[in-house]
Amino acid sequence: MQLYNSLTHKREEFYTNEPGKVKIYTCGPTVYHFAHIGNLRTYIMEDILVRYLEFAGYDVLRVMNITDVGHLSSDADTGEDKMLKGAKREHKTVMEIADYYTKAFLSDADKLHIKRADVTQPATGCIAEFIDMISALLEKGYAYQAGGNVYFDTSKLDRYYVFGEHDAEDLEVGVREGVEADDNKKNKADFVLWFTKSKFEDQELKWESPWGYGYPGWHIECSAISLKYCGEYLDIHCGGIDNQFPHHTNEIAQSESYLGHKWCNFWFHVLHLNTAGGKMSKSSGKFLTLSVLEQQGVDPLAYRYFCLNSHYRKNLIYSDEALENAATAYKKLRVRCAALKEEGERDKELEKIYLNKFNEALENDLNTSLALTAVYDVLKSDMSDNSKRAVISEYDRVLALDLLVPYPEEKKEDGGDPEILAKIAERAAAKKAKDYARADAIRAELAAQGVTLIDTPQGTTYKRG
Repeated sequence: MQLYNSLTHKREEFYTNEPGKVKIYTCGPTVYHFAHIGNLRTYIMEDILVRYLEFAGYDVLRVMNITDVGHLSSDADTGEDKMLKGAKREHKTVMEIADYYTKAFLSDADKLHIKRADVTQPATGCIAEFIDMISALLEKGYAYQAGGNVYFDTSKLDRYYVFGEHDAEDLEVGVREGVEADDNKKNKADFVLWFTKSKFEDQELKWESPWGYGYPGWHIECSAISLKYCGEYLDIHCGGIDNQFPHHTNEIAQSESYLGHKWCNFWFHVLHLNTAGGKMSKSSGKFLTLSVLEQQGVDPLAYRYFCLNSHYRKNLIYSDEALENAATAYKKLRVRCAALKEEGERDKELEKIYLNKFNEALENDLNTSLALTAVYDVLKSDMSDNSKRAVISEYDRVLALDLLVPYPEEKKEDGGDPEILAKIAERAAAKKAKDYARADAIRAELAAQGVTLIDTPQGTTYKRG
């Protein structure tokens, strides 16, 4: 298997620290809001990586954090904590926000057939591990205290910008959006390991530490959680390309300084989902969620199919038209696959040839577009339906598109269910009154009953199932 390594900027023959076993760490969501579909693209492509490694016979351990404290609105350790921002927005406690949006993220993942990580660890559950790691970095001389905070000292490293795409000017005040001067730092590139009460007095979550009452920085959590569950040697670290700097750069700095040796073999970064207006982001307030797509009548697996048509190392351009075309193609493909009968003799040798084509596509740096092409090649082949079903069933262990599951028929409602129509009217009234919480609650209530609302310019309709 050839896999592109973001750290070396080249495709490399995949290898592991232990034969037959793969340890993967995934940067999880900051649960202050819904994940947008660009975030979800990253998790879909990481899911393909995990599923393919398992398909290839590896025993995979995947660990993912949940950031419920410490991620500030600027990557330069400045600004407001994102969790506190979410709590203020919705007039809830930070932990209420974290619980709600963690469940929402996991629900979205389930709908997209993204496998749950073997370990999903909220940052607030590992405060002791963060403190131990920071204490060790201080003892080793890689960290210092200043202004009540604890900082990592990047000047102690032979090379800080390990991904090779940044330099010291990137941290100059005014160069990157949101970067502010921090007079406590010895060097512009230094980053915070622990904040104390000297900063962000309104921070809700704080813990006792050797350096004062405070809370961890964002970067330390991923290193400590990975070390706790994966040990000193990691095979693959995953994340969106925007995590590469400074988050993953800082992870490498603190992890390898703490360990005294190389930490991770492969870095797997998924590029952005863009719109015509640029990168989709929550900070801009312009982003699409999976629930919005569902309201528009889009099957979540159609979005997964849309993502698989593009390579993970290419920016994917989103438009309503592009997704609609993908949804139509996905429905047609699934109908064709599900219509295959368990009839005819199986040709095991020919099946092997088509399985090899699928393998070759995914061994080639996870070329999911070619993997989908392999599905169409099977459908066009001279194999019996029985063999076609067998091969596509194997493919779907990785693609996870429910290819052999009959596509649900939309039920035409004759006049409509009075109770559902009443709820739709109540929701419309709530939206008109700008009571969006009530409107969302009605939609969730109907969804729990198997009723999906579809908002159109002509009004709201619904379908069951």
